Amino acid sequence: MNSWSEFHIGDVRVRPNIVLAPMSGITDSAFRSIIKDANPGAVGLVVSELISVEGLSRQERKSLRILRSVASEQPLAVQLFGWEPERMAEAARVAADQGAAIIDINCGCPVPKVVKRGGGAELMRQTERLRLALRAVRGAVSVPVTVKIRAGWDDRSRNAVEIARLLEAEGAAMVAIHGRTRKQLYSGQCDWELIQAVKASVRIPVVGSGDIDSAELALRRLEETGVDGVMIGRASLSNPWIFQQVAALRTGRPVRVPTEQEAHALLITLVERLAAQVHPLVALGRARGLVCRMTKGVCGGPALRDAVMRAPSIDTLLALLRSAFVEQVAAVERFAYAPAGDGDALPRRPALLHR
Repeated sequence: MNSWSEFHIGDVRVRPNIVLAPMSGITDSAFRSIIKDANPGAVGLVVSELISVEGLSRQERKSLRILRSVASEQPLAVQLFGWEPERMAEAARVAADQGAAIIDINCGCPVPKVVKRGGGAELMRQTERLRLALRAVRGAVSVPVTVKIRAGWDDRSRNAVEIARLLEAEGAAMVAIHGRTRKQLYSGQCDWELIQAVKASVRIPVVGSGDIDSAELALRRLEETGVDGVMIGRASLSNPWIFQQVAALRTGRPVRVPTEQEAHALLITLVERLAAQVHPLVALGRARGLVCRMTKGVCGGPALRDAVMRAPSIDTLLALLRSAFVEQVAAVERFAYAPAGDGDALPRRPALLHR
């Protein structure tokens, strides 16, 4: 593997330089491990969903559940949100004790419930709070500390370069940047020119994030901007194999598109892991959300989503998925090659996941 396809966060090697981005309500252990399993050797780092330092510092059950991980997920970065230095430090200690290889401070989440509590993107407007929080976390743990930021609060305060320099001066081991402002949320275009400017302004590793929806685009962003790595988030929901497709493309191997049966089997395995790891009601809520996200734009998706949302238990939901899988296999066998008008055979494979 070429040196340009890996980088280091402190003493943690990220190889390859393609990262599973943190996604609230999604990147728990079940999802992270299924992504690693589906993309062997092709995911250099996975990041947890954001965890409130208030809950984690008190070691509340819900927060500790998010810390659950398996060995295959390493290296694992645990992302924290908050701003009070004492709670940030204590939460970081708990996360490191539970196996986090990296502590990541969320300085980019745009959602109101996070921002109103002083965390997320609000820290880009409260630089002294951010400085003190980073110092507290660095002083509390021996593992590397990173920060994920946005372009800025709005178009009048696109201060990502200034924030990145502050983070470097305070000892952050890496900065990840999503190229939208807080005001944009997830609308509009991601500003990769600003991401490139951040990379040029600091010596610590910089990871770019935003709108990477294909293997081709991931490699293009690396080449065009010179960032040390890229994060892939929402695209991994519709295409969980995107990481191995990046690996294939960069080594000149054919890019493989998994079959519909493989896609459906992966979804079932993901829900089974959820069911095994958390309380049945928690698993049901999580599974509903994942199935709805991962079957958008697919053949038969609306009917399946409707049934899943009405499922009264996680066992019923799993039974629905397994039944749909059996029906899908039968459909593929029946209609894989349907005679066309001229007698030729035309492929007619019903898709589960849109790729």
